[in-house]
Amino acid sequence: MTKPPQTVKRTKEEIYALIQDFQENESETAQILLVEQYTNLIGSIARKYSKGRNLHEDIVQVGMIGLLSSIRRFDPSTGNHFEAYLVPMVIGEIKRFLRDKTWDVHVPRRIKETWPKLNGAVDELTNRYQRSPKIPEIAEHLGISEEEVLETMELGKGYQTASVDQTIETGSDGSGVTALDVIGSEDKGYEKIDQQLLLESVLHVLNEREKQIIQSTFIENKSQREVGELLGISQMHVSRMQKKAIEKLRKALARNPRQDCSI
Repeated sequence: MTKPPQTVKRTKEEIYALIQDFQENESETAQILLVEQYTNLIGSIARKYSKGRNLHEDIVQVGMIGLLSSIRRFDPSTGNHFEAYLVPMVIGEIKRFLRDKTWDVHVPRRIKETWPKLNGAVDELTNRYQRSPKIPEIAEHLGISEEEVLETMELGKGYQTASVDQTIETGSDGSGVTALDVIGSEDKGYEKIDQQLLLESVLHVLNEREKQIIQSTFIENKSQREVGELLGISQMHVSRMQKKAIEKLRKALARNPRQDCSI
């Protein structure tokens, strides 16, 4: 088995210098060093989404595309760490790869139309701010309400490459891994911090059941079906309660529109 390359410890300034050398001079050496620097990170992110060797190599390649795009587009003058820009860009590329073909037939047409615009807005705003954009920023950019952004993010989970119940990988113990398992296997550290901060600031407006549903869907990234099974209620009931909870959160956010977080 080939061992992964050893990551050389480099300072932020050294990373900046390599990126600048590549951007200004198309330096092949700088590109090689940057790829070597972040190969292990890309592999780690890919493993969180692949859950199986059949998907892993494809997702690694998609992650590498995200890395090369990030190297070209990162602006060192912001003073931000490159990793803070790189990780959401790579995750975005992987999510698009996994959600590229099939919509759930129950998703409203307006959500299907908004979804690609939302993805484009996230890419543009990430590049503009060199960080993950906040919900109010996305809403303002698209000219829609924050509730519509949240609803599109949730229902966009129905946009997948295969039926959510289709087995795409079988483990050594004979257990199957479905597309839903892969789509739901969000990273546990990169995207949750801002989300947690926002929810903690407004969750007091929800009852306990609503809190559990919002926490499960937006922080833990569980599907409505999974939440329904967890709570012993139907997916339709979860959907109704989630919509009601989102409306409460929207009103709470409207009363405090400068929340410096996103979900």
